[in-house]
Amino acid sequence: MTQLTVHIGPFSFRATLEDERAPRTSAAFRSRLPFEAQLVQARWSGEAGWVPLAAYDLGVGVENATSYPSTGQVLWHPPGLSEAELLVPYGSTCFSSRVGQLAGNHFLTIVDEDGALAEVGRRLLWEGAQSIRFTLADPTA
Repeated sequence: MTQLTVHIGPFSFRATLEDERAPRTSAAFRSRLPFEAQLVQARWSGEAGWVPLAAYDLGVGVENATSYPSTGQVLWHPPGLSEAELLVPYGSTCFSSRVGQLAGNHFLTIVDEDGALAEVGRRLLWEGAQSIRFTLADPTA
């Protein structure tokens, strides 16, 4: 299992790539680390942030896809039916866009031991976009 650190605004989370459940998506994402972007409040998906990526493509198809991710279950959606994006749920989520319900590859799980993802959600709603950065975890930490 590949361990990552996910930094969202002032918060840092441990995370695990879903190497067994989504091996192609996990490998493609890992090859692009570190990955930095802006996380904004999702418009149609409920309690989630999203990283809009336009036509960015990891080059993988559907694997381990869901429309109902749990808190911390990060999804990858390739370009096509809707734009490419990462979805980062911080609460109750049904993955959707203006074209309707979507399914994304659950390829990464954020460990939210102290409930800080809920605070990320509050900040997205009331303060706006937050920086997000994915890096390989320091094995000595």
